[in-house]
Amino acid sequence: MNLLAIDELTALAAESHSPCISIYTPMVRLGVETQQNPIRFKNLVRQVEELLTPELREQDARDLLQPIYELDTYDFWQHQSDGLAMFLSADQFRYYCLPISFPELAVVTDRFHLKPLLQLLSGDGQFYILALSQNQVRLFQGTRYSISEVELTDVPTSIAEALQYDDPEKSLQFHTGTSQGGGDRAAMFHGQGAGNDDHKDNLLRYFRKVDNGLNSYLKHEQVPLILAGVDYLLPIYQQASTYAHVLPDGITGNPEMLKPKELHTQAWQVVQPYFELAKESTIARYQELQGTGKTASTIEQVVPAAYFQRVETLFVPVGEQVWGIFDPTANSVQIHAQPEAGDVDLLDLAALHTLTNGGTVYAVEPRNVPEDQVIAAVFRY
Repeated sequence: MNLLAIDELTALAAESHSPCISIYTPMVRLGVETQQNPIRFKNLVRQVEELLTPELREQDARDLLQPIYELDTYDFWQHQSDGLAMFLSADQFRYYCLPISFPELAVVTDRFHLKPLLQLLSGDGQFYILALSQNQVRLFQGTRYSISEVELTDVPTSIAEALQYDDPEKSLQFHTGTSQGGGDRAAMFHGQGAGNDDHKDNLLRYFRKVDNGLNSYLKHEQVPLILAGVDYLLPIYQQASTYAHVLPDGITGNPEMLKPKELHTQAWQVVQPYFELAKESTIARYQELQGTGKTASTIEQVVPAAYFQRVETLFVPVGEQVWGIFDPTANSVQIHAQPEAGDVDLLDLAALHTLTNGGTVYAVEPRNVPEDQVIAAVFRY
């Protein structure tokens, strides 16, 4: 698998069938050093075997790890990205070839260790691109590192499809024909010019139908949507849209001429300043709210708040773990200097509950957590 969606993260976070195995490893994509990829991975699997043997018999551990052993093929190692993340339990097995390099890590606990993935789903990493033209509509989900097209259903993909049954007497014109290879050719739209009032009305009705169809995809989202299209179309779509997070700046030009990678490059140039401003604003808000009871910077405060849906925004450091136990019944947190049986990474736990409860998570370098704390949160109430 090469993509990671929030629902998959939620499914992984819900797994509690012990033992849960999490493996992260960087991948070298070019050159002689690619030969180190399977060697590095096998070393991590051996670490997992050692972590399992106190809990399982050697043969039971090997049986559990069989899906991982079976992946070790030439074809598997030829189709890698910058990092490999793998999750295995008795109930599920998933792996992701992802565009981010992970430090080597093997973890065996009662739950999957997921915090390294949050860089792909954090508050400064997700956005959508809506590529609009009169003859084509495409929706892309993007992160800082990747782009993937969303398969659309119940969304008109052209003005011809959207309005073919509306007001046939008006200036909307369609042309159908037969391609040189036989077979039907799709209907094409011929407008009356960008300045024509009837044409603008047709575009507005078209875009309202597109927006209505997109509601099922975007109704629970709070991430930026970047429009891509010729310049006169973008303000018309903004007028039609009911999605609250359409950015005022878009990608101008005919998006039909752009490949997904080119759309991604231009979209990141648009959205990166937005993300930086949002993060700076959140840090400033955290500083302003200190002393009011609406912020926290200790594990003991933040973990219960995240579990009980109080955390609005969370900053967690990547590459660090704090091991311990959270008991929601007693609302208590125990922190251990070294991982013990039944422990989870409490930073991971706080981040996952914040994210799956609709909060925003910034997975940042340790030095970028506000006030140099191990964790920092802004509460909803």
